[in-house]
Amino acid sequence: MRTEYHEQLSALDRQLGDMCGVAGMAMRQATQALLDADVAVADQVIGHHEQIVAKRARAEKDAFALLALQQPVAGELRDIVSSIQIMADAERMGALAVHVAKIARMRHPEHALPEEVHGCFAEMGTVAVAMGDSASQALMASDPQRGARLCGEDDAMNNLHRQLFSMLLDRTWTHGVPAAVDTALLGRFYERFADHAVQVGRRVVFKVTGALPPEEEDSAF
Repeated sequence: MRTEYHEQLSALDRQLGDMCGVAGMAMRQATQALLDADVAVADQVIGHHEQIVAKRARAEKDAFALLALQQPVAGELRDIVSSIQIMADAERMGALAVHVAKIARMRHPEHALPEEVHGCFAEMGTVAVAMGDSASQALMASDPQRGARLCGEDDAMNNLHRQLFSMLLDRTWTHGVPAAVDTALLGRFYERFADHAVQVGRRVVFKVTGALPPEEEDSAF
């Protein structure tokens, strides 16, 4: 019976890994829509968000069934509760990709971003997608080391975010306030996507080892 239960827990991890992978794909497409002013791709991202919402609903149902129908011991209970938290992170990652796509759509047929920040956003998109993939792989493999490495991957996003604000605050910025607001808001969406991926990684560490990552020991998880 416990073997079957652990198989169900592993299946739940695969569902969560799939959610993170879908969120990463959505951010890849949203970045394409943003940089190319491609309204068709933006609409695709927006329309497909219901997939990740449905995946969360199924995963939530499965997690609560494991809680209700079994008698999880400490490690199993930790696993299920962490999984429920990861569902929220993964769905939020998908929602942030939708926010990017909506701005691209709102500004169509114009580009939402000035040409001079395209390179920065292209890099931010690459980092975000890689982090979504890393979160997915950490879940699929129940790999705490891969989960912990997401904190290091987030450094690249933070550096790009600082670089972006340096451009916005530079006196040579000539694109006006609306473009600055869009640029700042979009940058925040990418940064938050990465933050949620980091949280997924930290929760994988906690699920597998029962220990919080060192930098989190003194703060709420």
